[in-house]
Amino acid sequence: MKLSVFGIGYVGAVTSACLARDGYPVIAVDPNADKVAMIEKGLAPIVEPGLDELIQDAVQAGRLAATDDAAFAIANSDLSFICVGTPSLLNGNLDLSYVARVCEEIGTALAAKDDFHSIVVRSTMLPGSMDATVIKLLEHYSGKKAGKGFGIAIYPEFLRESTAIKDYDFPAVVVIGRLDDITLERIRVLNSRIEAPEFVTDYATAEAIKYTNNAWHAVKIVFANEVGNVCKALNLDGHEVMRALCMDNKLNISSAYMKPGFAYGGSCLPKDLRALRYKARQLDVALPMLEAAAESNERQIARAFDMIAAQGKRRVGMLGLSFKAGTDDLRESPLLEVAERLHGKGYDLRIYDPNVHYSSLKGANLQFVRSHLPHLSSLMVPTPEIVVDHAETLVIGNGDPRFSTALEGMRPEQQVIDLVRVGALGRSAQNYHGICW
Repeated sequence: MKLSVFGIGYVGAVTSACLARDGYPVIAVDPNADKVAMIEKGLAPIVEPGLDELIQDAVQAGRLAATDDAAFAIANSDLSFICVGTPSLLNGNLDLSYVARVCEEIGTALAAKDDFHSIVVRSTMLPGSMDATVIKLLEHYSGKKAGKGFGIAIYPEFLRESTAIKDYDFPAVVVIGRLDDITLERIRVLNSRIEAPEFVTDYATAEAIKYTNNAWHAVKIVFANEVGNVCKALNLDGHEVMRALCMDNKLNISSAYMKPGFAYGGSCLPKDLRALRYKARQLDVALPMLEAAAESNERQIARAFDMIAAQGKRRVGMLGLSFKAGTDDLRESPLLEVAERLHGKGYDLRIYDPNVHYSSLKGANLQFVRSHLPHLSSLMVPTPEIVVDHAETLVIGNGDPRFSTALEGMRPEQQVIDLVRVGALGRSAQNYHGICW
């Protein structure tokens, strides 16, 4: 396979060098004459450990060349990577002008080429950019249809500066958003030496995955800093605290709690987050992210209520009331909050939870219910079938496995608000509404 890489910046230079090292003939393309000249001399256009040696060896072996001629590169390659920059505009949006210019050049060159050519985007772009910019321009200037006249995919990069070559060779996961199978298989050939799990999806989802990764990294840094700031004010070592946190691979550094869904609740998380925020205020330490976490949680509860209200139906049934399946703990359950708002707004409400029996509630659990929803006993019913028969809008509140089977007898006119993704009706059903999906 012959390759071309458009953009000899950070990602493009590393990608070109690694592909050439792996034995593929690579043409690096850039309008900047200085970058082209550096590659031709066997020099790296950026500072990155090990990159000078890779580029020098590849150029001397005749596997890496550079040019500013896009048409030449397309005519002499089978697959092209787009690795140009996507800088920020003043309003925070992305500047896709470099992407647009490259797509215009590639599309124009594709118009004169008979062979099936694949274009793989590595530039970081917001979801929707592949459709609105890349594919639109490629089709316009080539006169060909994406997926038929040429191949298209997005292959997000997760390269960190100073460790980019290692990150290229040993990725945690390979994410590919593709349209056609030919381009997918070509990428797989290029990655044949890489041992990593592969996640293949549509290109819009792949665009979102890249941004989700970077947002998560930013959140982790801010979280660790906020913890460190509180610890310093308490004369504690924040590194020791975070070291212990990171040793927990079951809950902390894991996939636990990482599925979009409903709000947190229960006897621990709301109380302890409030207490930590209060302590920080006493210490005059600002915790903007942890303050925002509580606000965001409240908005998720409001979102669920608004989704129910938007159905315009007065008879509502709730399956699940405790903050998670397998417990009768109603303390600060977001589902109890939803039920309280529905009851207060005059909805005809029925609730079933196999673990919640009003007569069995005791102590703080009972006290919390009495202060928030004193009429709960009159709203509870003994079977899920009663809830389903009653409801015009049915709310799935927690992940009890019995709730998915309860949906099997639903009427076509009934609406489902799923807060936990039981997935019984699927995302395509018109009467099914997932809170985050």
